[in-house]
Amino acid sequence: MTLIAAAYTIVLRYTRTIKTNMYFSTTAVCVTEVIKLLLSVCILAKETGSLSRLLTSLKEHVIGSPMEMLKLSVPSLVYALQNNMAFVALSNLDAAVYQVTYQLKIPCTALCTVLMLNRSLSKLQWFSVFILCGGVTLVQYSPAETTKVQVEQNYFLGIGAVAIAVLCSGFAGVYFEKVLKSSDTSLWVRNIQMYLSGIVVTAVGVYVSEGAQVTQKGFFYGYSYHVWIVILLASAGGLYTSVVVKYTDNIMKGFSAAAAIILSTIASVTIFGLQITLTFSLGALLVCISIYTYGLPRNDTTKIEVKELSNNLSGRLISV
Repeated sequence: MTLIAAAYTIVLRYTRTIKTNMYFSTTAVCVTEVIKLLLSVCILAKETGSLSRLLTSLKEHVIGSPMEMLKLSVPSLVYALQNNMAFVALSNLDAAVYQVTYQLKIPCTALCTVLMLNRSLSKLQWFSVFILCGGVTLVQYSPAETTKVQVEQNYFLGIGAVAIAVLCSGFAGVYFEKVLKSSDTSLWVRNIQMYLSGIVVTAVGVYVSEGAQVTQKGFFYGYSYHVWIVILLASAGGLYTSVVVKYTDNIMKGFSAAAAIILSTIASVTIFGLQITLTFSLGALLVCISIYTYGLPRNDTTKIEVKELSNNLSGRLISV
């Protein structure tokens, strides 16, 4: 997931800075949702083992569960906004600066985890969050500049887009984790429910924001193989994220993705001529330290409620 996150950021930044016919970012987000839906259906088909079981599962959980579909439309809407904000941010910020700043989603996720999942974070985890915020502050105090990017950029627009993406990421990730871990419904069924809603939401977004231009120039206007790479990376990243949420937790997912900062920085220096400042280096170092401190031994948080189950098992073992 770290490799995908780094590659996605670099390639997306490249597609938004080269001088060519600029594609519509909203259509790219919509196509990504379609691909994620198709991949999830294929994986569910393998999981169920037969076409009849697949159709039965889809009928039960999609057609026969309108309330569940409505429940999953919430993260769909928020994720759609987040993904569109990523395009706005990377049109105005360097990839490495974006990667570091975007890690503010971790304190946002931590807060949502405490409020929505009733978890308590350790002092070390809060200390890690504090270090990370300090690192991001240093990076923004004296932002690194690029020498090979000639397109017009709006720094404050980019920062605003990252801020919205951070809030969306924290809320939607924890919301989806709560839905996912509160029932025994298959991960891929939940993905299908969410991506179906996502397709509707993003399609409406295309029509509302760029409908006239898309009608005039075409849905796939400006698409190159680089754009398709961005879409495929985003699709794979979405599926990997779901797996990580299923088997670890959202905060660990965030800290794992933070490791992509190093790769993004190296690529930014090479491709975009990023000029690294002292404050950027110190800020990125603090973020990396926060990754290490968070990964130190702690209590398992991969389940929402495990105390009651553990007590029951202990009682049975004692009785035996």
